Amino acid sequence: MSDRAVQDTIIRALADAPFRGSPEWRTRELANQDRVDRFARFLARHFYYERLVHFFKYSRALARVTGRQPEEVLTGTAFEALFPTLVLGSRASAVAVALLAADHVRAGGGASAEVPYLEDLLSYEQAMMVVESGARVWRDGVSEGSALRKQWSVPMRVDGTMLLDLAYDLPAVLPRLLLPWTEVPPQPPRQPTRLLVARSSHGRVSVARTSTAIATLLELADGRKSLDDLAQEAGLRPAELEATLEELVEIGAVRFSVGS
Repeated sequence: MSDRAVQDTIIRALADAPFRGSPEWRTRELANQDRVDRFARFLARHFYYERLVHFFKYSRALARVTGRQPEEVLTGTAFEALFPTLVLGSRASAVAVALLAADHVRAGGGASAEVPYLEDLLSYEQAMMVVESGARVWRDGVSEGSALRKQWSVPMRVDGTMLLDLAYDLPAVLPRLLLPWTEVPPQPPRQPTRLLVARSSHGRVSVARTSTAIATLLELADGRKSLDDLAQEAGLRPAELEATLEELVEIGAVRFSVGS
């Protein structure tokens, strides 16, 4: 095994708990297992601390009301129990850690009167963290939005794209939560709001208000239906469909795959 291969294997062991516990890793005896486990714990806590601080920043701003900081969960027994399953950067691990953080904030209690939109907020923050996770880039050498490509391919919803149906208009209040406020936290309008959360191939997470037509289009975009089929079933004119798909491709919600 080359030096590079050894390095790659050790890096994988530090980031991938199931691999670290497998016979494939242990029989190689490339490093002291106890030291590897301790360093892996340090890396996992640091990795998810950065993500919780970033993606749960609104819950952190409400900590004086909820009495809970989301990142506190990383020092608890629940995270320790999760540690043997973690693969840093994977979507499954992001789902599990985000759920722990949300449950931790939720368990603070006593915030329902002052923050009636807390459930919506936690759903939003979980979605942001989960959508950001996973493999970074898929490339096929052709511009996703080009007219030429559309002639021989069909649109497909990108795995991980999420639609959130909220009871409150969260985007109206989120920036204000990060500004100085006194005893009463800012309140959003109680208004049904549907948000689309997607990640571009370059790793940028975007959030956009969306309509029933766009939500329907995302549900229909299964990689098998042609553009004509989508236009008919979503009730969109061809020009509207093309413009909508261009926007969805740009934010990473839809890509094009080769049709049959």
